[in-house]
Amino acid sequence: MNPLFSQIYALRDDKQASVLSYFFKTGPGQYGEGDVFLGVKVPQIRSVVRQLWQQCSFDCLDECMRSEYHEVRLAALLSLVQIFQHAKKAPEMQQRCVDFYLSHTLYINNWDLVDLSCYEILGAWLLDKPDRHLLYDLAQRKDSLWEQRIAMVSCMKFVRNDQFDDCLAIADLLMHHPHDLIHKAVGWLLREVGKRNRQVLVDYLAPRYRTMPRTTLRYAIERFAPDTRQTYLKGQV
Repeated sequence: MNPLFSQIYALRDDKQASVLSYFFKTGPGQYGEGDVFLGVKVPQIRSVVRQLWQQCSFDCLDECMRSEYHEVRLAALLSLVQIFQHAKKAPEMQQRCVDFYLSHTLYINNWDLVDLSCYEILGAWLLDKPDRHLLYDLAQRKDSLWEQRIAMVSCMKFVRNDQFDDCLAIADLLMHHPHDLIHKAVGWLLREVGKRNRQVLVDYLAPRYRTMPRTTLRYAIERFAPDTRQTYLKGQV
């Protein structure tokens, strides 16, 4: 049996699984509808990955990515991150990781799966590349909430390296998305921009803050002083 799957499945906790199923909105009509949880916590998954990632072939990862169990898919993604990061001197292996990631986005179908993997793989891969059309293509896939979130959150790697243009451009593409999970992602990344360069965020917000989704604005200005936040929320800047 697949060792990664076996180790994660052995940690199953049915009581915790019920909690996670509620937290990640798996009910009918919710964004995580149909997802199945084992009740394994992220630190436990990371511990297993640290032990096993070097034993994971791409066939092993493919099998885990196709699992019905959320935590098994997360373990596969975190293993892929490890393979990518340890292949710094092997660009062909990093390219293989990127290709694998992009060919399995169907199974990257909840916000934690996106947020714990995309910028460490796609963002890192594109960091030193001038052509980042890949993220713009993902951002415009209106039939795929998760690929759009991947496009936004992948920009975290750019922001942490003081590269803001693509983050702001993709934020514009997704600004009026109908789903709250995209509003949160856009606001989160804008807040990260502000942590690196407050003036860039202020300049970005100036022509937009009155019309952007309320959730996005609240996230973006979260680190502002309370009186400044109120000024923005009242449309009085």
